[in-house]
This record gives sequence, C-alpha cells and structure tokens, in this order.
Amino acid sequence: MFVATVQEEIPLLGGDVTDGVVRVGDTVRRPSRASTGSVHALLRHLERSGFEGAPRALGVDERGREVLSYVEGESAARPLPSYALTEESLAALARLLRGFHDAAEGFVPPRGAVWEAGSNDDAAPELIGHCDVNLDNVIFRDGLPAALIDFDMARPTTRLFDVVTTLRHWAPIADPVDLEPLQCRLDVGPRLRLFCDAYGLTPRDRRQLLDLARLRFDRSYHAMRAKAEAQGEGGGWARMWAGGAGERIRRARVWLETHQDELHEHLV
Repeated sequence: MFVATVQEEIPLLGGDVTDGVVRVGDTVRRPSRASTGSVHALLRHLERSGFEGAPRALGVDERGREVLSYVEGESAARPLPSYALTEESLAALARLLRGFHDAAEGFVPPRGAVWEAGSNDDAAPELIGHCDVNLDNVIFRDGLPAALIDFDMARPTTRLFDVVTTLRHWAPIADPVDLEPLQCRLDVGPRLRLFCDAYGLTPRDRRQLLDLARLRFDRSYHAMRAKAEAQGEGGGWARMWAGGAGERIRRARVWLETHQDELHEHLV
C-alpha cells in the first residue's frame, strides 16, 4: 500500500467519465475499479520497457484509491490551443502511440486480468491498447505530445483499432458542426496520411483504416449507450450520453460515409 504524509488534494478536471480524480503532491489519486490491477501491471511493464510516455503505477493509498505519478505538462483543454493541432504535433502523437504499441506488444497480462469493456476490432488482439487517446488524455510539453494518461479503457485490441480511435479525435473524423473553429480549418485527408506515415502504418492497414472507423462508430454508439443505461443517472457515461455523445457519433459516421472515397485517396 502507498503511504504518504497528509497533503492538499487538488481536483483534476477534464475527464468525462471518472469522478474524484485529485492531485496530491507529485501523485494522482483515482478511484480504483475492477481493471486497476491489470492496468497497473501494464504500466509497470511500460516502465520496465523504458517507455517514458506514461504515468508510473505506485499502488493504492489508505482509502483504496489507485496512486499514479503525476505527469508534468498540459493537456489540450478547451478552447483548443493552436499548438495541439499542428502537423508537428500530429506526427509526434503518431510516434508516441507507435512507441507505446511497440512497448506494450511484449506485455503478458497477469492471470485473470480484467479490462474495461468497450467497442473493438474483429481481428485477434495484438496487444493491450490505450483505446481512448482523446484530446484530454495526451500531455504536451513544449508544444508537442509527450505522454499518454488515463489508461482506464485499456484492453486487448489491434494496433489499427487504437490508431482509428486516436484519429477519430485528432484528424479529426467528425462532422464539422461538432468541432471547434480551429479544427474546422484542418484538412483531414492529408492529416490521416501524415499520421499513418509518422506511425509507419502498413499499406494493408491503410486500406482497411476507414472501414474499421465506420465499424468503430457503430460499435461505439451501442457500447456507450449500454454503459450509460447500466450506470444510471449521475454517472460519467450517463452524463456524456445525455450531453449528446450518441448524436455526435452518428453525425461523425454520416460525415465519414460522405467523404470516405476522397479520404481513402490520401491513404493509398
């Protein structure tokens, strides 16, 4: 068990689902869940592998909360800073995700590992992916992505599914009505190609990327609705659903259908 002297607890905002996240000194305390032990095993593997872009698992505190190292830097808070949307940032994020995948590929989950349920690929899992590289879960330093945080949604998946999930937010693959003004100026097709080039995605995966994105939208919609219904009013998933998350997913799916052919040209 992690034991520390009494220090001020500073609430950390920005996440959509997990309440009660606080900073205590150079640590972060988060409510534990069934998957916490499995996630900590992954984080310890990343540390042993020399991957610097993730928090360190430090155990649990006297209140049963998980304890993680605090990752210095800034997340892309709204309104989005311009540095988070540059081509340099997108390429750096692709390299960060590739580094995480390369390190995670050698991870052997503990017997009886538990992971948070969510939408997924039909292909056999290749590794434990982050599965939630959204705008809140990337830490920037000197204007470039430096670390991934919030591994609550980590689960067995494929590299491509994790890439698709990331590009959903960072290309972004979305209806412009749901984007901030700075995002509406982005040229999505070239950004897809830039990310795939920086990651080193194979030609085969590039050909499959947009079809998998469409599949992910469908499954994400149903998975999020199920979580919201199971959790009930007041929970993070329910708040997201009530706030229009389902409608945003549906609009993104239609936007992708409309633009898929032109986007595909940039990938192949």
